[in-house]
Amino acid sequence: MNFRRCRPEKTRYASLFLFFVLISGYVCFSSCEPQKLETITLVIERAGGEAVQMKAEIAKTDEERNKGLMFRKKLPDGEGMIFVFERDQQLSFWMLNTYIPLSIAFIASDGRIIEIKDMQPHNEDSVKSSRSVRYALEVPQGWFDRVNIKPGDKVRIDFL
Repeated sequence: MNFRRCRPEKTRYASLFLFFVLISGYVCFSSCEPQKLETITLVIERAGGEAVQMKAEIAKTDEERNKGLMFRKKLPDGEGMIFVFERDQQLSFWMLNTYIPLSIAFIASDGRIIEIKDMQPHNEDSVKSSRSVRYALEVPQGWFDRVNIKPGDKVRIDFL
């Protein structure tokens, strides 16, 4: 009988190869997980004077704004993401790779909510602001209605 033995150096290389494959898989898996951004407490003042507080992640770089809430599987009521832009402009959002139905408030530079629109998961149609604004706030769909926030209400923007 002729048995072939595996040479120790081949075993070592195979072990190193397996190690690198496992590490690469871990890095890919962990980097694909949604990462939370810096979070602040936002205060929204209703027209009647009452205030509503919520937690919002701040998306202020191009990379953060482009990723937004993509790949998230849940977003509790009272939480969201505020998109901060350097200048007023007409904003456009879509729901590529977004699994959660969202509502978006387009907000002027003075913090006034101009309009609120709903967006559906995975819909690649653009949802645009009707005019130039500085901010956009995404929350779970229907949250603005549930807490009685409407266009004309004001978001305190002193967090910048």
